Amino acid sequence: MHIYIHIPFCESKCPYCAFGSHSDKFNITKEYFKALTKEIKSIKFKDKISTIFIGGGTPSSVEAGLYDEIFEYLVPNLDINCEITSEANPNSANLNWLKYMRKLGVNRLSLGAQSFNENKLKFLGRIHDSKRVFKAIKDAKIAGFTNINVDIMYSTKLDTKALLSSEIQALKELEITHISAYSLMLESKFSTKKSYQKDSPILAKYLINSLENIGFKQYEISNFGQICNHNLSYWRGDDYYGFGAYAVGTTGFKRYKGATNLRSYIDNPFKKSIEILNDENKRDERVFLGLRSCVGVDLLDLSLEMRQRAKILIEEKKLILENERIYNPNFLLADEIFLYLSQP
Repeated sequence: MHIYIHIPFCESKCPYCAFGSHSDKFNITKEYFKALTKEIKSIKFKDKISTIFIGGGTPSSVEAGLYDEIFEYLVPNLDINCEITSEANPNSANLNWLKYMRKLGVNRLSLGAQSFNENKLKFLGRIHDSKRVFKAIKDAKIAGFTNINVDIMYSTKLDTKALLSSEIQALKELEITHISAYSLMLESKFSTKKSYQKDSPILAKYLINSLENIGFKQYEISNFGQICNHNLSYWRGDDYYGFGAYAVGTTGFKRYKGATNLRSYIDNPFKKSIEILNDENKRDERVFLGLRSCVGVDLLDLSLEMRQRAKILIEEKKLILENERIYNPNFLLADEIFLYLSQP
């Protein structure tokens, strides 16, 4: 069993961010956590919880004590090796917050650095500097975290091989276990700023090769290093609970989503919008996610037509066939391969 918990509060709203988060709603934080706790405690877990991911928003932007009642309820239901991740930002992940969350049971930290270049940080609307990233990682280690991820962003108009090389050097110095590298998406305030993006396959490949050269093996299009079991559950198509406003979850052929208005969620945390999926929807998701990750795709998930097209790509060495599963050796081509396989 897997759980995602959404914390929709941020110190500031980054201009590229399209996630459900607010920088002007901290006055209702306690009300939100009361509703969130009520929603979580309504579930009687039949299976042990193997992963929890606390995302946002910025989980570190709220006081750690607000998580007490949630963990008090969840801890008796945890698998002995449960992976518990919390996202955090460099400015708000101070030593006291980190120690408190580690004591609650969080054993994996995901820090939103995005860059170590001061100009790029300003361009992305980040409110920390590179020194603060190093301080946050140092504090995380003091607090007892040994499994640490850092997010970085590329494909911005500022990126060059030289800039990305400096990002790689900084990541190497941090001595962490995992890196998530995301291509800039033109969303929210950046949605009309096409010139802000540099879509360069050459730079993307350079970044991937550089990360692998410092010991971070790519296992999904945006992820490198020690595998995050929670994210792996998404790519396998496992069911998971999604708690909180904006949070998405799946049960069988149902995908549900929490309210996208905080007041509506607080008033009724059990109200969900529901999307009914069919066999084709589920199959396409498994194929798409399998092609962009180390999970791969079971041949039985492919229609006869898709298998015939897959055979062509295997012969051209664009796909690899092992034990009745196909694997994509170049995740950057995942979208194109999926479109080719699924064409009418």
